Amino acid sequence: MSIKYLNISLFIVVVLILGIGEQNKQVNRSSYTLVKTSDTYTAGESIALEFDYKGSAQVSLYCSNSYGSVILKPTIDHTLTFHIPEAISNKSGILNWTLHSESVPISGHLRILPKVDVTTIESYLGPPSIEAGGTDYTMLVVIPTDDLDNPLIDSTKVSIKHQFLSNQESTDIFTKHGFGYKTINSYAQSGRMLISSECLALNSKEYDVNVMPAIPTNFDISSERIHNYADGNQMTTFKTSIIRDRFYNIVSDGTFVTFFITNKEGYKAQTSGATINGIAKAKMLHPDHKETWTVKAYIEGMANSESIVLNYEQAVSEFEVSFSEDQRTITVGPLESFMNQRTPDGLAITLKVYKDGTLQDEILERSLNGFAKFSLDKDRFPKGVYSFKIETAGLQKSFANISYE
Repeated sequence: MSIKYLNISLFIVVVLILGIGEQNKQVNRSSYTLVKTSDTYTAGESIALEFDYKGSAQVSLYCSNSYGSVILKPTIDHTLTFHIPEAISNKSGILNWTLHSESVPISGHLRILPKVDVTTIESYLGPPSIEAGGTDYTMLVVIPTDDLDNPLIDSTKVSIKHQFLSNQESTDIFTKHGFGYKTINSYAQSGRMLISSECLALNSKEYDVNVMPAIPTNFDISSERIHNYADGNQMTTFKTSIIRDRFYNIVSDGTFVTFFITNKEGYKAQTSGATINGIAKAKMLHPDHKETWTVKAYIEGMANSESIVLNYEQAVSEFEVSFSEDQRTITVGPLESFMNQRTPDGLAITLKVYKDGTLQDEILERSLNGFAKFSLDKDRFPKGVYSFKIETAGLQKSFANISYE
């Protein structure tokens, strides 16, 4: 019995081996041939790939382009037909395909061209502001596209037009890799430039570029004041000449100018203003004592003026000081200015109190109606011998050995 079963098993194995070999021969006998129609299509056309075949119809078509990839199953008749979906066939460019089967895969590619009519012109412009003088420029990039949003074929002509002041120019460029570009240099003058493009009788919208003045050049400054007295009350106005660039363009409104003021002791102050129509103005309060100012203006990192010197005459030439009966109230005034008028309210008066040669306190008061009063509290200044120094408007008076009980 064992020999009988062994023979049966051997027979079954031989039959299986022969069956597999026959199946492999059948697979190897499968063949596929592309039925040629065209290698080139226009975007939007219906595209189908048709294959003659022998053997198995269990195949798939892998398609890939810039839009994406897809795997298609065939419509089976006497041939295998693969219909390319619109999402793929509407995009211009190269469409690669590979037929996958149990035999050796075959592959190829199609070229899909954009339509010949332009529907839109995509335009990109920048920067929106450039500097006058001819060295700076802006760039316009144009992408003419068909109604399926495909860039038109290379070497499509595009006219770039621009207008500036009395100049109007048009230049032809040709697209490459789907787009074209043109650099447009600034002019010596400042102003606004208008730019547009045209392709196959279709015009783009209008763009504008601001041609801004170049870096400012050095300038002059002057001052305006109603008098030259150091009254600590009136204002001196500093003013620039019309500030221009090297091409004689007036600088942009809002250009920041800083005026630096140096007094005769070397201390510095500053005030600032922004240009309107090329002129900047700034104000500074008069000093309250005889003074000399040296003023110079700067546009930081770009331009500056020459220095001017302003002299301020002493407005208050003398002042009076009186003590109360107990000498604890000190009255300063009346304070009179250059026409013997009372000084404006707010003039600073400083009282310095000394004891045994040491400064004990420094008290500041502001004038009111030409007078200022200092009250010395008994708790703060107990009995003893004090000296006083009173300073105002650049003048000073001293009083020594004032005794308090």
